[in-house]
Amino acid sequence: MSKAVQQLPARSKVKKADTWDLGSLFADDAAWERAFGKWEKQIGGFAKFQGKLDDAKLLAACLKFDLQFDRSGERLGIYAFLKMAEDTTDEAGQTMQGRYVNVASRAGEAASYIRPEILALSAVKLKRLLADRRLAPYRLMLERLIRYKPHTLGKKEEKLLAMQTEMARASGEIFRQLNDADMKFPAVKDEKGQWIELSHAAFSTLLHSPKRSVRRTAFAKYYQVYADHQHTLAASLGGSIQRDVYYARARNHAGSLRASLFPDCVPPAVFDNLIESVGNHLPALHRYYDVRRRKMRLREIHQYDTYVPILSELQTRYPWNQAVKLVIEALAPLGNEYCAALEKGLASRWCDRYENRGKQSGAFSCGSFDGDPYILMNYQPDVLDHVFTLAHEAGHSMHSFYSARKQPYQYYDYAIFVAEVASTLNEQLLSRHMLEQAGDDRQRAFLVNRQIDAMRGTIFRQTMFAEFEKITHAAAEAGEPLTLQRFTQIHHDLLVRYFGPDFTLDEQLDLECFRIPHFYRAFYVYKYATGMSAAIALAGRVTGGGNRELDDYLNFLGGGCSKDPLDLLRDAGVDMEQPAAVDTALETFAQLVNELDELL
Repeated sequence: MSKAVQQLPARSKVKKADTWDLGSLFADDAAWERAFGKWEKQIGGFAKFQGKLDDAKLLAACLKFDLQFDRSGERLGIYAFLKMAEDTTDEAGQTMQGRYVNVASRAGEAASYIRPEILALSAVKLKRLLADRRLAPYRLMLERLIRYKPHTLGKKEEKLLAMQTEMARASGEIFRQLNDADMKFPAVKDEKGQWIELSHAAFSTLLHSPKRSVRRTAFAKYYQVYADHQHTLAASLGGSIQRDVYYARARNHAGSLRASLFPDCVPPAVFDNLIESVGNHLPALHRYYDVRRRKMRLREIHQYDTYVPILSELQTRYPWNQAVKLVIEALAPLGNEYCAALEKGLASRWCDRYENRGKQSGAFSCGSFDGDPYILMNYQPDVLDHVFTLAHEAGHSMHSFYSARKQPYQYYDYAIFVAEVASTLNEQLLSRHMLEQAGDDRQRAFLVNRQIDAMRGTIFRQTMFAEFEKITHAAAEAGEPLTLQRFTQIHHDLLVRYFGPDFTLDEQLDLECFRIPHFYRAFYVYKYATGMSAAIALAGRVTGGGNRELDDYLNFLGGGCSKDPLDLLRDAGVDMEQPAAVDTALETFAQLVNELDELL
């Protein structure tokens, strides 16, 4: 018996107005090809500086050339990445991306002498170079480079590591192609009786369905596909972790966690304090699950019951233009300049809005020094969380917008640690704005429920993932084989602890660890949790303050990487080396749970 299934459109069928305009990078693929050819020919320019970096004039010239080459490569690489992201099955986009990575790898080989040659200089010589006025634009770069002296190898070894670039990407690329292109999901009938082609974005939509049988069926069918590929996924993730361990050892770091924290100058205590603080507040999370179970009148609560709003009948639909208007209104505390720039950018097609066949799942912002700060969405008007995702990614894009205009190229690219503050603060402002507009207790309860779920997903859930990363990397470093069974056991134990003793865990959820793209960027996810904690503090400071507090925040957005992340945040008004910000956020969570229980 045939059934009508709502299918995703091919990329060629998507309305132009709903897609991003990559013209700020290149007019078209032909323009990219011309620029790519010129860029590739410049690789030979690195050779003329080799062996001469003890001279201030030549060192300055080398750094200038390297930055210009990198800046050109950034435009080329982002264009290729975005073309591939809009349709991962398109061979032309894959080829473009592959060619870019190949040339970038060869350039890395050609430039691999720079770091070891500088670091081989004596302390006296380095001090003299740092004081030379010709190197003033690069002084911070050089000071940061010198930090890496204990973790930099000789010229031959650095060249070998540079040659491994493409090989090191293999696990991530295997996961991306399997997860976004090769996995085929069945159809699911929604609460309206319509057959929906299951996908990553549709799975999110179906988990918000008020009909429990729809949520349960979507959950089972979605994870069955992961079960069908579980051995491949385990091997891919294991390879990624082994890569992290290898590079940490090769560069003389005391473990892959410390290697990951080193570039941001983040002490391990920041990571460990987060896990400890969240662990101490798990009873509040368990209480929330019990409140949800009782208010939804469920005998047992499953993970597929945790996304649908408790007051699901109050869900509202936000078409794209309405969502943009709401976000702009909510961000008014950030000032006219901020809001006008964002509104203009969204109108001029910074954003690729809707899902199409083969499009990369999820959402992201991809900013650059010379191009617009693009946003990929898989927007679903019926999912309120997608309005918050738009605000989130807009925060990243405006961070790029400000930093590219306030800093030179070498200091514009901010660290991920602070990036998650800029994005999550926007979500906080949107939540505050909607709560202020709530017309009655039920509307307020609906929005409080949403805020609780946002904090649950960003602080508790991401910290659980961070623990998973810490445990699995430690196991690999201890020589323990990371088998399918070992991965699922580690994840299961964490699920039991985080969801609590009264939560019903489905066996399929043990496979959740294999569908998290961020695990292929080791120790990334904890920054979501620290970012939201800092954002809650800064949102209160901006909305409760005046021009000074706003200026502090906008200066933070324009700071790029001109200071270390923790220093940028201190200047903005929050100290993340202390546990206060995380503890305050978690206390706010507990208060919201109590309010929700009373409102309902």
